[in-house]
Amino acid sequence: MFDGYDSCSEDTSSSSSSDESEEEVAPLPSSLPIIKNNGQVYTYPDGKSGMATCEMCGMVGVRDAFYSKTKRFCSVSCSRSYSSNSKKASILARLQGKPPTKKAKVLQKQPLVAKLAAYAQYQATLQNQAKTKAAVPVEGFSWGNYINSNSFTAAPVTCFKHAPMGTCWGDIAEGVRVEVPNTDCSLPTKVFWIAGIVKLAGYNALLRYEGFENDSSLDFWCNVCGSDIHPVGWCATSGKPLVPPRTIQHKYTNWKAFLVKRLTGAKTLPPDFSQKVSESMQYPFKTSMRVEVVDKTHLCRTRVAVVESVIGGRLRLVYEESEDKTDDFWCHMYSPLIHHIGWSRSIGHRFKRSDITKKQDGHFDAPPHLFMKVKEFDAAGEWFKEGMKLEAIDPLNLSAICVATIRKVLADGYLMIGIDGSEAADGSDWFCYHATSPSIFPVGFCEINMIELTPPRGYAKLPFKWFDYLRETDSIAAPVKLFNKEVPNHGFHVGMKLEAVDLMEPRLVCVATVTRIIHRLLRIHFDGWEDEYDQWVDCESPDLYPVGWCQLTGYQLQPPAPQSSRDSQSSSSKQKKKAKSQQYKGHKKMTSLQLKEELLDGEEYSFLQGASDQESNGSASYYIKQEP
Repeated sequence: MFDGYDSCSEDTSSSSSSDESEEEVAPLPSSLPIIKNNGQVYTYPDGKSGMATCEMCGMVGVRDAFYSKTKRFCSVSCSRSYSSNSKKASILARLQGKPPTKKAKVLQKQPLVAKLAAYAQYQATLQNQAKTKAAVPVEGFSWGNYINSNSFTAAPVTCFKHAPMGTCWGDIAEGVRVEVPNTDCSLPTKVFWIAGIVKLAGYNALLRYEGFENDSSLDFWCNVCGSDIHPVGWCATSGKPLVPPRTIQHKYTNWKAFLVKRLTGAKTLPPDFSQKVSESMQYPFKTSMRVEVVDKTHLCRTRVAVVESVIGGRLRLVYEESEDKTDDFWCHMYSPLIHHIGWSRSIGHRFKRSDITKKQDGHFDAPPHLFMKVKEFDAAGEWFKEGMKLEAIDPLNLSAICVATIRKVLADGYLMIGIDGSEAADGSDWFCYHATSPSIFPVGFCEINMIELTPPRGYAKLPFKWFDYLRETDSIAAPVKLFNKEVPNHGFHVGMKLEAVDLMEPRLVCVATVTRIIHRLLRIHFDGWEDEYDQWVDCESPDLYPVGWCQLTGYQLQPPAPQSSRDSQSSSSKQKKKAKSQQYKGHKKMTSLQLKEELLDGEEYSFLQGASDQESNGSASYYIKQEP
């Protein structure tokens, strides 16, 4: 068995012999470690030399794969441990007046069981650091099969700065080599082999064992952030065996020369990659913390809620007055919908006082520094005023951008906004956006970007023209210069796959596709569902995640709607739209949950690739000129 291969970040003093001389490799312009040949590559056995038992740890393996000329040890670490303990035994023998023997006994030799126990304890520690790493299977759905069968591409992890490893993903790409468990092996112990990344899809990588070249028969998908993927060199430092897959075991007579040639100069993961993954999955919000969050039944106000659970940075908040803890609300910890206790009073936002006069035992206020900070703004000069018109994403119908009005100007740059023609008399459906929010736009934004603007309900003068409407309502448009015009280099492209929250039912994270890109605005389509359920979302929204996020964090992924239910979905589309419009006057529109629960009861999944609007964030003018 192999003793492993070291990355350039590791320096070993082993002087094991090698048939290949070390080659000079020019450093690559990459942040990833470069694998180099340092003389620690061994020839895999041909199966004719019999078995051997390590004299240090007791591991049984093929003799020719063992370390040293005498084949007494399975790894360098075992050889060093044996040598150290032998010296101790020799000294003790002299002190006791016994003649030293040529082969002194090893003091306190560690049996295999002890090593396994230590390794088990190490694995348990890792699991405690990142409990949510456990995969959550979705019956009938596999991201790998879905992407392979349709030749889809996925949004890279670097598009999601709020997700684990989003800011430190580095140059992980196709061609990077890793050490993974060898599943094509008949040995009784767990062994590893080197594989290369063939394709990346978010956190998921399609891997191919070294030696298979163009043969994809044993390719497999694996989450790069999972506990079974390691940088090249990990087996050497951990004393784990490297064994070629059985299918190609006899393909090469000199595996050492093959691997030296293949690995020298290649990239691998950083040696501290698993530690970075663990650190990026530590979340500051804890259970029993109290926050202020939007009241889902009256968007115009906030309520106190308590953090019930934290999964992948997503919070399940239970409203404080809910005795049975069923009245809850899901959101990400960076959501603009949650704030520290006292926020509503500080800016003049409506707030529903709790009937609970004092905190329950164990509950405590979340520190203000944990919440997402809004962008800086300058309200010293011209500023938003009540009655000004604008365009805004309707939070009760996220597929629509509507004609809207500023109803109240709060402190610290916050605005209360209402949808024209659909407002409740008491203003209970007003909603709060910050002045720098990417969900509000100046008059004319939809027209210049060829987006359908939803006119006020009951407005008969169609097609809708802003100039006429402003004159009829004796209103003015909010100045263009007051809106957030920053467009980051987000990296999204039309057709990319991702996992996205259904914001109309925010406990659901679904398989989704980017179908349009308008500057920083993304049109998110939920695979298998009609376009009426699409949602406009900002490119930096904390409700978007890379492919594989649910598996990594332990969150349940909602697969695409089954093909067998597409017909019933289509036939009920008009009725659904009518029902939604009739309920629009209420506090909450009909969500897609009811239909989704019906469709998820289908027998099996069958996927189709939908057509994508090829519009992207070009260099067109961001806004049109306002008519006088």
